[in-house]
Amino acid sequence: MLLEAFPDHLPGRAATEEEVLRCHEASLLELLRGVDRPTELEPSTIASETSFEAALLAAGTAIEAARRDAFALVRPPGHHARPRYAYGFCLLDNIAIATRALQAEGVGRVAIVDFDVHHGNGTQEIFCDDDSVFFASMHQWGIFPGTGGPDEQRETTLNVPLGPGLGDADWLAAFSERVVPAVLAFEPEVLLVSAGFDAHEEEDLYLVDQHVTTAGFRELARRCTELAPRVSAVLEGGYNVTNLPRLVEAALEGFSA
Repeated sequence: MLLEAFPDHLPGRAATEEEVLRCHEASLLELLRGVDRPTELEPSTIASETSFEAALLAAGTAIEAARRDAFALVRPPGHHARPRYAYGFCLLDNIAIATRALQAEGVGRVAIVDFDVHHGNGTQEIFCDDDSVFFASMHQWGIFPGTGGPDEQRETTLNVPLGPGLGDADWLAAFSERVVPAVLAFEPEVLLVSAGFDAHEEEDLYLVDQHVTTAGFRELARRCTELAPRVSAVLEGGYNVTNLPRLVEAALEGFSA
């Protein structure tokens, strides 16, 4: 449904193992490659015999989007995947793999802004000791995965945990007051956005209580464009398949403003 809504999309490609191994341990690749039937990798992550191919395609498409300053419309999402483990519906960390690909091609400083309603714990873990990558996450505090609290901060990691029941004004204020000055101070060459839409007012997810509108996501995307000379995005959450195409369209409008 999502690709049908954007008939001018370009096809993606599979990531190479070399590209993936910049972020993940070889043991994770071997685990995914060996799945030959529906398998519970951990309580929130199911894989099947086609999941390894899908994960490589998602990661490779994220790389190409980062190179083209575009938006990668991919599944499975990635920001919960940890260096050694698939986790939280995520098999490989697409945006982290794209970040490392850009750096392998000569980009120095990369910032990642994550506005999925869930904390991007995998992305944070991958870059926690790397001061060439700034990671900022806005998310509802107290829900899955339980990370990203107010005490999880460092020079190049900014977590902005939000309470339940918030809407556009609250999210945009937090973005302007916390994320913008921190990212601008980092002076990134490229900004990559983990664009999750599960904080939308019409999502129905366990314990999620956020009320961001379509216009709110458009404005979040627009404000991201002010943070670096190059901006691209990778799809994370957003599971209302009826609403997702118009939310992506709104974000694309914001990124293009």
